[in-house]
Amino acid sequence: MNCLFSHGLRALGAAMLAAVMAATAAAQPPPRPLDPPMPVPAEPAVPPAVAKPLGGAMAVPGFWDPRHRPERPNLSRINIIRFLTETDYPPFNYAGPDGTPTGFNVELARSICHEINVACTIQMRRFDTLVDALTANQGDAVIASLAETPDMRKRVDFSNPYYRTPARFVARRDLAGLKTITPSALEGRKVGVVAGTAHEAFLKNLFTEVELHPYPTPEAARAALKKGEVDLLFGDGISLSFWLNGTDSAGCCEFRGGPYLESRYFGEGVGIAVRKGNDLLRRAFNWALFRLWENGRFTDLWLRYFPISPF
Repeated sequence: MNCLFSHGLRALGAAMLAAVMAATAAAQPPPRPLDPPMPVPAEPAVPPAVAKPLGGAMAVPGFWDPRHRPERPNLSRINIIRFLTETDYPPFNYAGPDGTPTGFNVELARSICHEINVACTIQMRRFDTLVDALTANQGDAVIASLAETPDMRKRVDFSNPYYRTPARFVARRDLAGLKTITPSALEGRKVGVVAGTAHEAFLKNLFTEVELHPYPTPEAARAALKKGEVDLLFGDGISLSFWLNGTDSAGCCEFRGGPYLESRYFGEGVGIAVRKGNDLLRRAFNWALFRLWENGRFTDLWLRYFPISPF
């Protein structure tokens, strides 16, 4: 993951923390690899994958196929699950006012435990210590927006992904004459993007006729869009959803087109990490995640933490 992106999302997440906590009382940045980011391919293997909204005003991600229901493992062999998560990465995982772990990942872990009907503990640690703690048997699973990369799969096993980080276009609300987003429709348009990212490489390879305007940071790119220096901004959908829902955007802008989920550019998704060979727990998570999606509890949790869906 691009370093600028990770820091930008952390700052946005902190700004959104109060709003998220308020929404939670009334009623979970992107994948984060420990390893260096993989080189971006020069050309995509297939056209960009686009998620299809599930209907209604709000699109909620669903990475489960109802035709392929995971088999229920022998859950009686699981007595307790010791989850590990990060200390400060809102709204995915952070300490609440009383110090209790909370956030999208934490609430999802608790829902999984409820579905499996097993006791759970949730321990917060520094992000860079999580995988080592897991392999040293100081916990049973890591649920902390850990990206599933080839290098990381050499160290741990993963459940099926429960979210991915889509790329999205954002435009000013007053931008007219652009009902659909296609390479031909954006010909000659000024598009802002953070320099050196997978998002820039994606545009260079698939939207070859746009006028690219690279910026050094996400903040600079968003400011350029607000001031009208560019027609659109292309970037991480999750961080952009926080920005659109926060005060910094001042209601200036909205999503247009997408989302884009081409895995060679934007990653293979986020799952729950378990120790290598712990097939029982991995299969239990797959079963429980499917059940939470099927019964609507995953959707309820997603909408609580993402009032403007990145999808």
